[in-house]
Amino acid sequence: MILFPAVDIRGGRAVRLHLGHFDEETVYADSPLEAARAWVDAGARHLHVVDLDGARSGAPEHLDQLRAMAGELDTAIQYGGGLRTLDAVRGALEAGAGRVVLGTAALRDEALLDSALALAGAERVVVAVDVRGGRVSVAGWTEATELAPEDLVARLERRGARIFAYTNADHDGTLAGPDLDGLRRVAEATGARVIASGGISSLADLEAVRALGLDNVEGVIAGKALYERRFSVAEARGVLEQTR
Repeated sequence: MILFPAVDIRGGRAVRLHLGHFDEETVYADSPLEAARAWVDAGARHLHVVDLDGARSGAPEHLDQLRAMAGELDTAIQYGGGLRTLDAVRGALEAGAGRVVLGTAALRDEALLDSALALAGAERVVVAVDVRGGRVSVAGWTEATELAPEDLVARLERRGARIFAYTNADHDGTLAGPDLDGLRRVAEATGARVIASGGISSLADLEAVRALGLDNVEGVIAGKALYERRFSVAEARGVLEQTR
């Protein structure tokens, strides 16, 4: 399984939100590039970069940060936040994203998902499945829907999506542990790969995700726990990369 250290960008700085609330943020670095560099220097081979400003505004606002990371760091970057048009998707790919992450757009504009899959290929498109209260949440976690995440992944898999990132916003930034039951339901609803996110606080949490034994869980996104030194990149990789 893959470790994806998170670099969330807001106002040009690397931050983490509590429960996905934009008025409850902690700033961890004034430079997202330096935050990313720290994870790569520590051994990370992948990064999960989120343009929080873009997620709220509906258009990417930090492609310059992505371009700098891709130009200076030897790592694979998946980038999301505000990618709601094909031009935005193309711009992120041209700026150096190895994968693009579609959230609101994949739910509200399935034709855009089709176009993004055709442009980038299914291996370079991740669909973000963000959840509050057991239902899919969109627009940077600010708008609720009545859609169950299991139904969404099954529907979008039929359209060609092959990678999903499941985040329970009720756990995100809390260090309270991952939503293992929700992760299991989503992973069992699809044959596509799933990345787990939200609430990771310890190596035991990483082991719990791995111990689910779900072959299609590709990896885990970790943010606050890494920033607060609950474990290191090397320790996390040591747990996640064990052979089942």
